[in-house]
Amino acid sequence: MELVKVGEKTYYIKNATNIGIYLQNEKEVYLIDTGNDKDAGKKILKIVEEQGWTVKGIINTHSHADHIGGNKVIQDRTSCSIYSHGIESCFINYPVLEPAFLYGSQPFKDLENKFLEAKPSVSLELDSHLPEGLSYFELKGHTFDMIGIKTSDDVYFLGDALCSEEALSKYGIFFLENVQEYLTTLTFLSTLEGNCFIPSHGEVTSDIASLITLNRTKIEEILSTITTCCIEAKTQEEILKYLFEHYQLTMNLNQYYLIGSTLKAYLTYLLEQKKLTYLFQENKLYFQAN
Repeated sequence: MELVKVGEKTYYIKNATNIGIYLQNEKEVYLIDTGNDKDAGKKILKIVEEQGWTVKGIINTHSHADHIGGNKVIQDRTSCSIYSHGIESCFINYPVLEPAFLYGSQPFKDLENKFLEAKPSVSLELDSHLPEGLSYFELKGHTFDMIGIKTSDDVYFLGDALCSEEALSKYGIFFLENVQEYLTTLTFLSTLEGNCFIPSHGEVTSDIASLITLNRTKIEEILSTITTCCIEAKTQEEILKYLFEHYQLTMNLNQYYLIGSTLKAYLTYLLEQKKLTYLFQENKLYFQAN
């Protein structure tokens, strides 16, 4: 982990999940996300303490485990408050909701793993507790109520609103909860002006225009891929298999449910756009291109 200063009061810790730090005053800081587990949380605390700072609060962009994994150890050691927005607070307070959401019911034990389910921490609604010098904006689509944070230095923390070129090339398809909301988010992001933009995964940049275009193009590609697959009626399992083979992904338990959930988001969008229809044959649900 490396501490990088990007504004008078704004820093970030360069990490697999980039961690934002906003200096509220000479001694107190707010964190933006906390990494993927307690070890990340301990390392964040060490960096903060080396600067002579204390953690006043944590703001989570959203509730995925790689963004809230350090919450508990930091909250336990500092008694700081944690804030998030909307439904994300529910998932942070009750992290079992994440594997339950993906599975569609009580998850079996192998799904209750560190990658999908963080340790619970106590999160409050952000609206009435936003620190001076910070503002938030909605970035729906990746999750129900993900947000980004703007600091007084015109630095934007974007959560998982933009997937890096490297990740898009490696994985081909990335997790979404709502395709229409995500497309709306991309349009909103194109209106932002600032000194620098910090995605949670990827490099800091002063210009996100090309990355927005890249993400939108990928969405359009995936929509076309699914529609092509469904020229003949296919079940969800058949479409999922097609996607894994098309993007040369390796099936495992987490990927099965993450990409499977994402596929359902795409199917919803295509159904609402009347590009697909659904039908039942021999007690099986099929999807077919119109």
